[in-house]
Amino acid sequence: MSDQAFRDNVVLLTGASSGIGEELALQLASQGARLTLAARRRERLEQVAAGCRERGGTAQVVETDVGVEDDCRRLVDACVAEHSRIDTLINNAGRTMWSLFEELETLRPFEEIMRVNYFGSVYCTYYALPHLAETGGRIVGVSSLTGKTGVPTRSGYAASKHAMAGFFDSLRIELADSGVSVTMAYPDFVATETRQRALGPDGEPIGESPVHEGEIMTAGECARRIIAGAARRKRELIMSTRGKLGLWLKLLAPGLIDRIARRAIDRGK
Repeated sequence: MSDQAFRDNVVLLTGASSGIGEELALQLASQGARLTLAARRRERLEQVAAGCRERGGTAQVVETDVGVEDDCRRLVDACVAEHSRIDTLINNAGRTMWSLFEELETLRPFEEIMRVNYFGSVYCTYYALPHLAETGGRIVGVSSLTGKTGVPTRSGYAASKHAMAGFFDSLRIELADSGVSVTMAYPDFVATETRQRALGPDGEPIGESPVHEGEIMTAGECARRIIAGAARRKRELIMSTRGKLGLWLKLLAPGLIDRIARRAIDRGK
């Protein structure tokens, strides 16, 4: 089913210029999806859109900062103007950080991350929801395992992902009889460039990933699992054995989970 679920499906995808978002775009295009791609970097979006067209999909590019409400409204309007409907909204845009809280020189990372990760998802969902209700569509939120448990050096990121989880879990209940599904994806570490752009103690990108990128899940595999789960309208996707075990251990031995989280950051994988 998942190989055909998105044929002729109108998909609005944020954070589409790189990483998981780029892979989602390319794989959905291979199914014949009709894509509206959003991100801040227009040049990169155009490159992704060209790849989508080569794979048999259509791709509209809308330069967007999801942390700006009016940008999100214009994004949804552009998608509907181009395609006359929205079948799927994938809230994938996000920013992260890498700093102990006590070492922060400014709280700007907290403000930026919450603005993009949480409010960006709220804004896009708010404006897209009336159109999704008309089609019985899908909402997908790309969160992180840090949306399930706290992680050192990622306090602002974890807070934003917990906020996303609370919002979308509540929305799922509200939409239970509407035909609109809500799927939350909780990846573990995924090899993308997002950590090079992670905000450090001074509020600026750190420039170099502290994670062993070659030893973690690829963006392509992560995208494949998200698409398969969204196709089946699954409630949530936990994408690693560590994550699945962690949910049980958090109930039974929460202190152990704290130690596992610390070790994962120390080891960088």
